[in-house]
Amino acid sequence: VIAIANQKGGVGKTTTAVNVAASMAATKRKVLLIDLDPQGNATMGSGVDKYDVESTAFELLIEEKPINDVVVKSTAGKYDLVAANGDVTAAEIKLMEMFAREVRLRNALKPVMDYYDFIFIDCPPSLSLLTVMSLVSADELLIPLQTEFFALEGLTQLIKTIERVKINLNPKLEIQGILLTMYDRRNKLSSQVEEEARNYFKDKVYQTVIPRNVRLSEAPSHGIPVLIYDKNCPGSKSYYSFTDEFINQENKIGSAA
Repeated sequence: VIAIANQKGGVGKTTTAVNVAASMAATKRKVLLIDLDPQGNATMGSGVDKYDVESTAFELLIEEKPINDVVVKSTAGKYDLVAANGDVTAAEIKLMEMFAREVRLRNALKPVMDYYDFIFIDCPPSLSLLTVMSLVSADELLIPLQTEFFALEGLTQLIKTIERVKINLNPKLEIQGILLTMYDRRNKLSSQVEEEARNYFKDKVYQTVIPRNVRLSEAPSHGIPVLIYDKNCPGSKSYYSFTDEFINQENKIGSAA
């Protein structure tokens, strides 16, 4: 179970969630993407109408509807999806008054843990209760980091939250890696942020970087991952490359265990 999180919006978090899920599914792995962002961008980017779904993460978390009754199929990405829309905002409010709220998502996932090869959680762009629930449910954390000014500074609060979750709620949680996004080779700032990130986080920073690419921006408006929208564009190639790197890393962890 991999949470994709960064409290800063507009860093390529949902783009990463949708395209990594699609890329994993293309390798015949069983993949579930959980959209926990009330904006429902991962839902729409998966080709599912967030205004026309019977069930969302709200029913999963608040009504305790079985996860198999909540999952819909992303025909565009060939993976399973737990959708989100504005109802998820109401879910967060209701969760505030519930006992053991931090573990509700983890408990909801238990029946399908052995069915899926990967479960990705697209977190909201904030350090909210929904994000904390995701961190409690996850084995690993994938952090998209845009190569822009203040990017590294913005990670400080997230890392503090991760440490608190590890101490109090989920000791097995680890940062699996940091993915540099919106990389512009013509821009000196991108290379400076990359250098700082690699100096500070060492091998936690993936070798693959995701470039700024207009096709990446266009694909969500068509309700399909960029890998299907334009498989030969730089954005698609970089996500394929990242998925290979990610799988190799997972295999190394598995063999070490």
